[in-house]
Amino acid sequence: MEITREALAHRIGVAVGDVDRLVETGLITADDASTFTGGDVWRARFLLGLEQGGVPLGAVAEVVRRGDLSFDFFDDDYWDRFGGLSDATFADVSRDTGLSHALLATVRESSGYASPSPDDRVRKDEFDAIALLKVTVDSGVSAEAAESHLRVWGENVSRIAEADASFWHEQVEMPMLQAGFSQSQMLAATSEVSAVVAPLLDPALLSTYHARSEHTWMAGVVEAVEATLEQAGLHQGGIHPPAMCFLDVSGYTELTEEQGDAAAAEVSTRLGEQVRRGSLDRAGRPVKSLGDGVMVHFKEPAKAVGFALEMRDEVPTTGLPPVHVGIAAGPLIYQSGDYFGRTVNLAARIASYATANQVLVDDQTTLATNDADLAFDEIGHVELKGVGQPVRLSEARRLT
Repeated sequence: MEITREALAHRIGVAVGDVDRLVETGLITADDASTFTGGDVWRARFLLGLEQGGVPLGAVAEVVRRGDLSFDFFDDDYWDRFGGLSDATFADVSRDTGLSHALLATVRESSGYASPSPDDRVRKDEFDAIALLKVTVDSGVSAEAAESHLRVWGENVSRIAEADASFWHEQVEMPMLQAGFSQSQMLAATSEVSAVVAPLLDPALLSTYHARSEHTWMAGVVEAVEATLEQAGLHQGGIHPPAMCFLDVSGYTELTEEQGDAAAAEVSTRLGEQVRRGSLDRAGRPVKSLGDGVMVHFKEPAKAVGFALEMRDEVPTTGLPPVHVGIAAGPLIYQSGDYFGRTVNLAARIASYATANQVLVDDQTTLATNDADLAFDEIGHVELKGVGQPVRLSEARRLT
């Protein structure tokens, strides 16, 4: 598609003179009809951004002329997946939707960019988030709550984007540079890989999000069913209830901040291996890894307690941080390889309350545990985040 110099300047929100300066340096080239391509839009946007950040365009042009660097990869189709600027400003959209500029600005900020002014133009891909905001606020959700939720989205998607970039650099770019590729050769080679990978990224990420959403929504339905049964007096725990155990590593967040994601991932892997070995010895079933911990299912609460005490003592001897454990016994709902229900939520909350080297259990666990080697020291009723009523907890210990 051919683009005039005026249209090119409009697309990236700059003056026509800025486009002319890029042409003069030879960093972008117009054909005889003074038209440009879609790749030139991205090249111009990137190069002017470099200049704004303090990089002289003349120096960039020099290394390009030498063949040390090339921006030809901007011509690849995968750049089309990123949104350009629309003709509408934030002031226009605020007037049309009735949403405040402050709320609309959150859309831009949650993507990692600076807060826009009312006269800044809205990116085309921002309209999807704006449409969701409009429906959410119109349904009765406060603007403050909607803004907070959108920021949570931005923070977590940012972690995914940063992890992707780090993975790409370490696993694709660095091996090429270490093999003797120049920066220009590396960019050209990785561009070919990107052309294959890029179309698969969005579907893969969306499918993962859908699976996570199904899991979360299913948990909500299960809780509603359990609440209804409880109100009807039909929610029975049984004489020999199963148990759910959450085992978490202490100081995982600090470890990630101090040593990076790679060190944290290694801790998670080593912990998972140790948990699998220890749980299988007691007929336990590791359900899933949670980054800083593991969720394990046991048919018998006594076996869950024995496992937890063993892990508490053994994990630190392998060089891993100490653990803290929460165990709850009661009804569990099994769906698609996972467990749901109040018992699961309670175990997770107990684990969060426990301190390093501490194994805490609920009343159902102590009542269902008949093991002469185990004892429980009552802590008392504790208010746990996300749990409606105070829960009586005890700390587990061995007698021998």
